[in-house]
Amino acid sequence: MSVTDDTLARRPQTPRAASTAQGLLPPLSSPDCWDDEDRTVLVCSAVSDITHDVKNFVFEPQTDRTFQFEAGQFLTLLLEIGGHAVNRCYTISSPPTRPHRIAITVKRVIGGPVSNWLHDNVVPGTKIAAMAPLGAFTLARQPTDKYLFLSAGSGITPLMSMTRTLHDLGSDADMVFVHSARTPADIVFRHELAAIESVMSNLRVVHVCENDYPSERWGGMRGRLSPDMLRAVVPDLHERVTFNCGPVPYMESVSRILGGLDYDMRSYHQESFTFDDPAEPDGAPPPEGVEYDDIAISPPTPETDDDSVASYAVEFVKSGRTISVRADENVLDAALAAGLRLPSSCSQGMCGTCKLSKLAGEVEMSHNGGIRPREIAANKILVCCSKPLSDLTIDG
Repeated sequence: MSVTDDTLARRPQTPRAASTAQGLLPPLSSPDCWDDEDRTVLVCSAVSDITHDVKNFVFEPQTDRTFQFEAGQFLTLLLEIGGHAVNRCYTISSPPTRPHRIAITVKRVIGGPVSNWLHDNVVPGTKIAAMAPLGAFTLARQPTDKYLFLSAGSGITPLMSMTRTLHDLGSDADMVFVHSARTPADIVFRHELAAIESVMSNLRVVHVCENDYPSERWGGMRGRLSPDMLRAVVPDLHERVTFNCGPVPYMESVSRILGGLDYDMRSYHQESFTFDDPAEPDGAPPPEGVEYDDIAISPPTPETDDDSVASYAVEFVKSGRTISVRADENVLDAALAAGLRLPSSCSQGMCGTCKLSKLAGEVEMSHNGGIRPREIAANKILVCCSKPLSDLTIDG
């Protein structure tokens, strides 16, 4: 994505901080809460149709615990599809105010390997491994009295978690929620948003559709989000903190529109990667050992030879391989180019999937919130965003 949120280490709010954030977080949980452990097993408890191509999956912990996360965060599913390990990040659509269950809402994408697998195979009782929630695109870090939520397609999920949280807590913050969809039939959470709006006088929901649906002629705002639409719907735009999530072109368009309206972009926050599930080009599977996420990324481009750039030996203990990694390339890129199979997902230092223990050596790590300070102190690294500063030994 072209714009990333400021990355902050995820820390539970103190009661005083939670009060300052208008009660955006539930009370601190008991020690049996699934908070920042690396992984756990989720058991599907319910599956429901939200639209013709969107399903909602509700999970409970396998053991007697509760969930703790911030509205807007995502979790990483650790799946095995066709005998291959595949990792996918999905935004949590349920609110942290309901800590006994957690939900993701997934759009079926034609040719998408993971979204189709979830739609076709996950039923109540299905068990899935997952990593603990991460992400800095959250309400708790940007408390305000006036919000503007902008979403398109399945990008509505983190904003739905935020809206449900504010509703559950009886927040008196002024909220305007503008969601864009292709047709009325593609509006995700349409009826639930209408129900919440009916009981929250401080919430206004506006849908924008590009086209009619065969069985429903759209009578609301039509087309794509524009400066004129925003001026009409949100005349007090400059007084609001904005959260934006959707396909990359949509988010880029929103960013340009707001910039053109002289909006203070310090109050603008956009999800820093997308959760779509694109099919591989021409239906071809990803190369052996490369687990591409729902994030719009490309395979690593090999570095050109340059004798002036130092190279270091990187030993992977479990695989028994030692490879050469240039000082200007990330360890993951070099490992994949050498044919090593390492767990990976976002390639942006966000999801934490590629986290490994560094047994010796030093790296320069430029992450985006996918690793916690205590993990760094314990010599964990994200190999997708770590460049070697010396020879390395990695437990991988």
